[in-house]
Amino acid sequence: MKSLNTVTSERAVRAMDVREAAIYRGPHLYSQTPMIRIQLDLGTLEQYPTDRLPGFAEKLTQLLPGLHQHGCCYGEAGGFLRRMAEGTWLGHVAEHVALELQNMVGADVARGKTRSVADEPGVYNVMFAYQEEEIGLLAGRFALELVDGLLPPELQGVSSLGKIATSSLGAFELAGALDALRALHRDRAFGPTTASLIKEAEVRGIPWRRMDSSSLVQLGYGKHLRRIRAGCSSLTSEIAAEIASDKDLTCKLLQEAGLPVPRSIIVEDAAAAVRAARRLGFPVVTKPIDGNHGRGVNVGLASDEEVTWGFLQAQAHSPSVLVEQQLTGADHRILIVAGKLVAAAKRVPAQVTGDGRSTIRELIEQVNQDPRRGEGHEAALTKIVIDECLLHFIARSGLSLSSVPARHERVMLLPTANLSTGGTAVDCTDEVHPGNALIACRAAQIVGLDIAGIDFIAPDIGRSVLETGGGIIEVNAGPGFRMHLHPSQGRARNVAKPILDLLYPEGTPSSVPIFAVTGTNGKTTTARMLAHILSTEGHTVGLTTSTGIYIDGQRIMSGDCTGPKSARVVLAEPMIDVAVLETARGGILREGLAFDRCDVGCVTNVASDHLGLKGIGTVEDLAAVKSIVVESVRRGGWSILNADNSHTAAMREEAGGQLCYFSTAPQDRWPDFLKEHVWEGGRAIVCDLASQPQDIVLYDGGHMMLVATADEIPATLGGLAAFNVENALAAAAMAYCGGIALSAVRNALSTFGTSFEQSPGRLNIIDRHGLKIIVDYAHNPGGLRALGQLVEKLKAEHGSCIGVIAIAGDRRDEDILEMGKLSGGIFDRLIFKEDEDPRGRPVGEVAAILKEGARRAGFPPENIEIVLSERRAVDKALAMALENDLVVITADDVGQVWQQASRQVRRRKMEAFVPPEMTAKNEARMS
Repeated sequence: MKSLNTVTSERAVRAMDVREAAIYRGPHLYSQTPMIRIQLDLGTLEQYPTDRLPGFAEKLTQLLPGLHQHGCCYGEAGGFLRRMAEGTWLGHVAEHVALELQNMVGADVARGKTRSVADEPGVYNVMFAYQEEEIGLLAGRFALELVDGLLPPELQGVSSLGKIATSSLGAFELAGALDALRALHRDRAFGPTTASLIKEAEVRGIPWRRMDSSSLVQLGYGKHLRRIRAGCSSLTSEIAAEIASDKDLTCKLLQEAGLPVPRSIIVEDAAAAVRAARRLGFPVVTKPIDGNHGRGVNVGLASDEEVTWGFLQAQAHSPSVLVEQQLTGADHRILIVAGKLVAAAKRVPAQVTGDGRSTIRELIEQVNQDPRRGEGHEAALTKIVIDECLLHFIARSGLSLSSVPARHERVMLLPTANLSTGGTAVDCTDEVHPGNALIACRAAQIVGLDIAGIDFIAPDIGRSVLETGGGIIEVNAGPGFRMHLHPSQGRARNVAKPILDLLYPEGTPSSVPIFAVTGTNGKTTTARMLAHILSTEGHTVGLTTSTGIYIDGQRIMSGDCTGPKSARVVLAEPMIDVAVLETARGGILREGLAFDRCDVGCVTNVASDHLGLKGIGTVEDLAAVKSIVVESVRRGGWSILNADNSHTAAMREEAGGQLCYFSTAPQDRWPDFLKEHVWEGGRAIVCDLASQPQDIVLYDGGHMMLVATADEIPATLGGLAAFNVENALAAAAMAYCGGIALSAVRNALSTFGTSFEQSPGRLNIIDRHGLKIIVDYAHNPGGLRALGQLVEKLKAEHGSCIGVIAIAGDRRDEDILEMGKLSGGIFDRLIFKEDEDPRGRPVGEVAAILKEGARRAGFPPENIEIVLSERRAVDKALAMALENDLVVITADDVGQVWQQASRQVRRRKMEAFVPPEMTAKNEARMS
């Protein structure tokens, strides 16, 4: 390693460089926990682990003393400090700093990991958990800036930080960074009410997702989907909420129902307010007619001047003001859920207690130092704010901020007891008189609210207000839970539980069954076969595929929809009762899965494809990505694995739920694990492709049952299409493990063919007028190899076999060469084309490599043409095809190619029977 002294003379020193950043929102390659990943190139700093940076660890822990509690790999406090003393790399340090910064501003995160990138010394994936994406990203940026700032000047410099998050800071300064994170936390973090509901949902295993930058949260999936926004739910009536916001209307409705409420009068100017107060009798209350959180509310107004002032305060929040009779007693909040009282708290207005030395201003500052107090609704209590209302209220008692209360003298600071204005709460749930509880429950039901906060004035909550006086002063929609979750005195109440009971009564599921399919080849057809089986059984299916999103058989989005964004669209569709999700490698690498757990997961196979992209360099790497689907199968669910594929079969060690295999191998060639599995009563669906008939057989619990024969499934072309036999086995296994009867599986598969309508781009065949055309998406060597096996079986029936072949430009050169070699071994004539998107390669390069691959396979060059445009390549192939020829097209734009081929076949028919001069006119009319 180099010494620090020699580094200063080398200006080739590379600073830390952020290569990329990603947000994992679901299970991913590194963990089941949502994380942020920063790929960091340490450059020269790879030579300087922490034990070679004198004073670094000490300076870091002085700034962040909370790092003393990080256990790291040792699992105990001080573990991370031990790692720094032993020597660890700065990417690992940044991981812990990012976690600690989040914890310092109120997030509760602990999990992280840093892993080196294979074959790239000094490059690391730095990963850490987050609660809110923006906060996590900014913490990651600040972590790198902080670590960099503690290095010797000659080693400092971190580049490409903009890939992580934007920052308004200039030179890094910890206090400013924490202020920025706290501000973002206040703006983005869930308040206590929403946070309690999410926590309860997580305890119950109910999936949730944030829908906006505020507090709108989706619970559950599909037809079991519900939404909450703080104390409002998707069951909350809009009309009821509007009634509750109109204080005068609420009062009238409750009064008509015989409930105790104060008399009130609506006014719109100060003079009318004074007249109303005289009519009602002093003291009175003034409040905005549609306000909330106690804003603009003043009580105890006992003169014309005070009423005028109170009117102006209320009018600042609403043009119409309610002047209300003041009831006598303490202020209580009663929480009603589904017509039942679940919590009650006595609310105490903001106050200070004198010590004989401090001014009221100083006493307020002391109270605000309570760590439970924060800004707004973020913490258990809210800081007391000195405003005009507070100044006016204490002035009514002859006090000011400079007044010094006597020792033990209690000074009330505000007229209202809302927690949002600095009040405190004392739990009194068990003290509420049954008569008072009944009054509160009736009030919520009369207004029509599923969740209601009843503001209740009572001299003694343990006695009926019908005897003591008092009553209801407000009914609130979307009430906050802070006072019940974190009372200043008394027992905390889990008020989220009855709300989740309301949304999901006992025995009610929160999710629709989720079937997830992945693999290198066959996943689209498997997903479509499974969706067809489930639809035939009467289910409303949400389906994602590489050709679009389908809801109940209708395509609602087109394109490649195999990523987590598309999966979330399906899972948020309220009409579906089952989800079938084709799940591709790209989305998993980009942000993880869209779901935490699935009921049935399937991996069709793993073969060489997409290697060299996103850090996936080997088939083993690719298998690790695909395995995430079955690793996410819930307890009691099913993992479906291809026993004939070694990479897939190996996933049995980590797969979740129970195992079911499928295989097309003869029984005497079964691998030992499959033989043992079936012998022990395990579940497997098999079909010996070498036998006649090709029976599809289910083994389950020691029993053997015939599912169907391969030739009964149209998609297998009488058993010739071996790859569709495999896909049928996978789909049948998923359906059966998902609770579908074997008879229903058999009947549904017997009606699944290769039509473009049922499975676009998957072995679609036109066989008319002396020409057979196969349109297939085969986009990698594995797919073409499987298609080639079918072509070999069909060749005997046909003359020349023409292939129109392409492969995506983001594949490795060796994969493109392999595609060319395979093509040379399958077809008699070849046309190499290119996809419309060259994916980073020069136009013509892919086709040239394909041609070279065919040449190496011994294919005659005179039988090869390069036509780069897919449309022109298809026209060329169909023009050269003679009667009884076979044309195979590996399509990029599947829909366009299918329409083009269909038109050409119709044209051939017309040319056979119609004079040439009429052909163009008729073709135009038919188009």
